[in-house]
Amino acid sequence: MRSHAAWHDDSNGVRRRTTPGQEPDMPCCRTVKTADDLLIQARAMLPHRPSPVEAFNAQEYGALLVDIRGDDQRHADGLIPGAIVLPRNSLEWRCDSSSQWRHPAITSQEMHLILVCNEGYQSSLAAATLQQLGLSNATDLDGGFTAWAASGLPVIAAPTDRWLHR
Repeated sequence: MRSHAAWHDDSNGVRRRTTPGQEPDMPCCRTVKTADDLLIQARAMLPHRPSPVEAFNAQEYGALLVDIRGDDQRHADGLIPGAIVLPRNSLEWRCDSSSQWRHPAITSQEMHLILVCNEGYQSSLAAATLQQLGLSNATDLDGGFTAWAASGLPVIAAPTDRWLHR
């Protein structure tokens, strides 16, 4: 008697064929998602996304703001006082407690981290990734740096010496 195979989607949206009593087959196809789908999924993983004023107050009580914007954006628009700068392309390694490249300001998995990008999209996706690394209090600033600056909160000029020697 022959077993009947069944199809199912795994937790990553990958369609797999399974036969009772055997390991699942290799992926057949992936469920395609849009960028908006990924953003909705990421934000569903995050704790409260603070407004600029809430983030400012949280910083006063120990939250660490993490600026993931690119050099050009930081140079053009300025910096949030007290925020650390971690480039997006190395963020996971700089925040992973098991990484030899962990930033010294990331002292525990329970830290309240608020990621800041320009408008609050890239930082949502990045914060969801940090959630997967076990940083359960990682979230992002609603509206990003643009909302922070528009709220009249402190902004300082980015150092220019690095730009003079490029």
